[in-house]
Amino acid sequence: MKHSLCKILSLTALLFFSLSSAFAQSDVIRLENCMNESYKPQIDSLKQLFESKGYEVVREASMKMESEYEMPIIVPLTQGAWYQFVFIGEPTSKLYEVRMFDYNERQVVFQQKKWGDIDGNIITYSYIPQFSEYHMIKPVQVNKQKKKGLCGYVMLLKKVK
Repeated sequence: MKHSLCKILSLTALLFFSLSSAFAQSDVIRLENCMNESYKPQIDSLKQLFESKGYEVVREASMKMESEYEMPIIVPLTQGAWYQFVFIGEPTSKLYEVRMFDYNERQVVFQQKKWGDIDGNIITYSYIPQFSEYHMIKPVQVNKQKKKGLCGYVMLLKKVK
């Protein structure tokens, strides 16, 4: 009797922890691909522009985003190398921001654009790291009409010539 009670309590505890972890994970924003074909001409022309200036694409990804939520991207950068970062947000969003932090969580880049700016949905900047270390890039966009399912696109290019 004591053995079966122990077994029932163990199974109940296991079920409780499984359910609680499943519900806890529902609040996590995970990286999901999202490709908006309207971005394709912008992506292709930016790639051509930077490749003509001696850059090559190191990483690129489309991602599903939520309005007002940052999407953290962690990248290893090499000291003294010249990088170019590009973020393209939904054209209907009203605000676009990108923040970049070094390994010590010190903000090293901040850029913001608003709807109506020239190339308002594109943020691009160059960066030369002082140390070889991981950096965190956090793009965000604010869209009043569409809260979920926003598409974003990021590219990291490195100067090779």
